[in-house]
Order: sequence, then C-alpha cells, then structure tokens
Amino acid sequence: MFIIAGLGNPTLAYEGTRHNVGFAVIDAIAERYHIPVEIRKSRALTGKGMIGGHKVLLVKPQTYMNLSGESIGALADYYKIDEEQELLVIYDDVSLDVGQLRIRRKGSAGGHNGIKNIIAHLGTDVFPRIKIGVGEKPKGYDLADYVLGHFSKGEKVLMEEGYQNAVRAVEMILDGNLDEAMNTFNKKVKPKEAGE
Repeated sequence: MFIIAGLGNPTLAYEGTRHNVGFAVIDAIAERYHIPVEIRKSRALTGKGMIGGHKVLLVKPQTYMNLSGESIGALADYYKIDEEQELLVIYDDVSLDVGQLRIRRKGSAGGHNGIKNIIAHLGTDVFPRIKIGVGEKPKGYDLADYVLGHFSKGEKVLMEEGYQNAVRAVEMILDGNLDEAMNTFNKKVKPKEAGE
C-alpha cells in the first residue's frame, strides 16, 4: 500500500487557494484513475485504488494544514507503511515559480507548517515529497494572506500544467523511478518568450 497525501485546508472557503495545491493534485489523480476520495478515516478524506498495478490510498487530511501530521501519522501507523518507500506528500512551496515542481527524497520542513507537523508525528524527515511552486510572496504581503489567496488567470494555466506534471511524477515514483522523476521535473522551466 502506497499512501499519497496532498496537503490543504478543508471547506469551500479554501478551495483553489495556493495552500491547497496538494488537494488539487489528489483531485487530478483521482479523476485520472477513477478513485473516489470520500471515505472518512483518521481525520482525512481517503480513497483506495490502483495506479499502474500499485495499490494506493489517496489522502486529503481534514485537520487543517498545520495539523496534517495528526492524520498522516495515524494512517501510516494503521497501514504499517515504510515512510521512506511508501509515503508521498504533495504540497505548496512559495520559493518555487508558479507550477514548477521540486521532488525530494527527504528534507526539513523549510518553514512549511504542514510538513513540520508531519515530521513531528512520523519522527522522521525521510519521506519522498513533491513540492509545487505557487510563486514568491510579493513584498509587503503577509505570508498567511498570500498562501490563502487565489491564483490569477495566467497562473491557473501554469498550475494546471504543474498538476499534470505532478501526476506524471507520482506515476514514475510509484514505479520505483524517483531519481528519474527528479531528473525530469526538477529542472527550472523557462517561461515562454512572448510570441513563442
């Protein structure tokens, strides 16, 4: 069993915000593989299914972002997974350009409270993750206000591409090709020049 968890905040008020890109990727995977994510378990919405011959549990914690570890830690315990091999966490990153991916095997929370809480509950920072860029906070903006804000029309197009890339990266990671996923998606994407 492979747990794929996308981070975000529950309720309609947060739908489509920068902080909820993890949920958006889970929705994209769920749609592609026809896996309904609607069973409540361990304070999360979950859905079991198959992706390329691998059993997966798609997870959207409903604890609010800063307590994501309460839900993911409980599910990791329940399914007795090996976090290094069988957990994948997908979340927003303000240090990456909009729609840009960065895939890592492990790492610190880097100031992300959801990840900080997951590390605290799992007792390790060694688990694969896909970070999705939501763009840098403009000067003078409060970080919380920025990540709880919505994307512009142009950004939505870039994010849609980012979500599809994230789904492809998930497929590669499930097949045991994490290095290949990193090599493919960790490159900085150059914005298209006008007229291209």
